[in-house]
Amino acid sequence: MATFVKAPCDEGVIRSAPDTAPSPPRVGLWVLVATILGSSMALIDGSVVNVALPVIQRDFNATATNVQWVVEAYSLFLAALLLVGGTLGDHFGRRRIFASGIVVFILASIACGFSPNVLFLILARAVEGIGGALMVPGSLAIISASFSQDQRGRAIGTWSGFTSIASLLGPVLGGWLVQYASWRWVFFINVPLAAIALIVLFWQVPESRDVDAPGRLDWWGAMLETLALGALVYGLIQAGSFGLGSPIVLSMLAVGMVALLAFLLVEAHSSAPMVPLTLFRSPTFSGANLLTFLLYGALSGITYYLPFNFIDVQGYSPTFAGGGGGPGHDHHRRSAHDSGHGCGRATPCWYRFRHQ
Repeated sequence: MATFVKAPCDEGVIRSAPDTAPSPPRVGLWVLVATILGSSMALIDGSVVNVALPVIQRDFNATATNVQWVVEAYSLFLAALLLVGGTLGDHFGRRRIFASGIVVFILASIACGFSPNVLFLILARAVEGIGGALMVPGSLAIISASFSQDQRGRAIGTWSGFTSIASLLGPVLGGWLVQYASWRWVFFINVPLAAIALIVLFWQVPESRDVDAPGRLDWWGAMLETLALGALVYGLIQAGSFGLGSPIVLSMLAVGMVALLAFLLVEAHSSAPMVPLTLFRSPTFSGANLLTFLLYGALSGITYYLPFNFIDVQGYSPTFAGGGGGPGHDHHRRSAHDSGHGCGRATPCWYRFRHQ
């Protein structure tokens, strides 16, 4: 499945953060540049890889479960540690944690690009997810600390607009790189973006932290949340290979459910919970999260399977599968198959033509 990272409610960010002195226009501009570049890397990597999956599967002779873990390893650690990343920024400095996330993310991206096998790629993607979890919550926190309430709405709107554009361009960029360069460049493209973001971050962005943050971190909550999500995701993915009645699948699902219940108990009795459960007393909050879960679940499933259908079944090029094609691509595909030169489902036509 694809990764879609939904930012916290913009209105909530604006209302909850304390008012600050307005940043000078030049500093505010650089704050937006750094946060947009950092967040865009995490968003692009969540969508750009999907178009490369059919080629990665063929190059590594990987199974369907393997390539699914290439996506899910990133998604799992990003989702599980997102709250932890925000808490660390409040305690130890948002710029510091944001920069640490960029460094972790870029080192993991380089490791992904040089992966010798699919297992190494999965592990590197998991580390990428950790870096993304340190970056994404820090971006909005830095913006909230750098702009006054009057400026904050426009700043967050600018951040949201540019990061949305970046996530939409991800599949197009990924398809072009896979077709005309290599799937490895899907990860190497992060290097220049990270370098620019780090330079701007330490050059212009001031440090900030939450002075009202509790003195200790909710480590039990973080551990139980990660264990619950990891066990549930592992069990559901492996159910496709072993069957839903497999002892391994059932045991992992059971571990996930027990860890989730333990997480709820810990958060309910913690003096400084990572997720205050009182938030869910609001029907608006709970309903919005439920709708978001259903919406992004559907989008993730579609964007995971469509590249395989377009490339391996329909014979389209990766550029077309990523959304960058046009009538010319469609005509080329039909002409190749109609003239008897189609190469079947196992080897797409574009791949055969490139290597003849």
